[in-house]
Amino acid sequence: MPKIIFVRHGQAQFGQANYDKLSEVGHEQSVALGTALLEQGVTIDRWVRGDMVRHDETLRGISHGMRMQITDQIVTPDLNEYDFTGLLDARFAGSKAPTGLHTDRKTHFRLLRETLAHWQNDEIATPPESWATFEARLERAQQTIFELEGDTILVVSSGGAISKIVANALGASHAKQVDLQLQIKNASMSTFIYSRRTGGLFLNAFNETPFVSVKTQHLLTYS
Repeated sequence: MPKIIFVRHGQAQFGQANYDKLSEVGHEQSVALGTALLEQGVTIDRWVRGDMVRHDETLRGISHGMRMQITDQIVTPDLNEYDFTGLLDARFAGSKAPTGLHTDRKTHFRLLRETLAHWQNDEIATPPESWATFEARLERAQQTIFELEGDTILVVSSGGAISKIVANALGASHAKQVDLQLQIKNASMSTFIYSRRTGGLFLNAFNETPFVSVKTQHLLTYS
């Protein structure tokens, strides 16, 4: 049965005009994860990622750390993150947005948790995409991955997308999906085993960061 390793992108540019690129720490995390996989003797048969810049940069960093060429790469927007900036803006459309909505981490994530619950219940009038659309494209992404040949498939995506796939595998509620999302670390791995015979997807490990140690605590980030 193939192993599917989902990796959240490295730290991006929170609070900046362009979030969609890695910070210096994000680049370091990506290479460090690749090095950790190399030391574990992992080899990758297929590479998959969303089409965001931070996904591309993370995948390149991992391959560099693994000393592997990226071959047989599949790029699909189905693995992209939902537009959390647009979603928050949609929630507060027509009213004064709270101070620090997009720049203060504490404020941002408190309001994002609330906003995600509203989104899941179709309580936001004009979101960038509906919750049902988000769910549907992740189902397509899963099917794309399941159809691939190879013993080990590495997938780079984002926290919201990965947490939804984890929740699907666990049969978890919408609320638990949000709990999962908000604890996923940058450049962390969530590993699944997939049965081609039964179509079963089984969570084997969640949110692992093998590159973080006492000496590399600066590589432990969540946003």
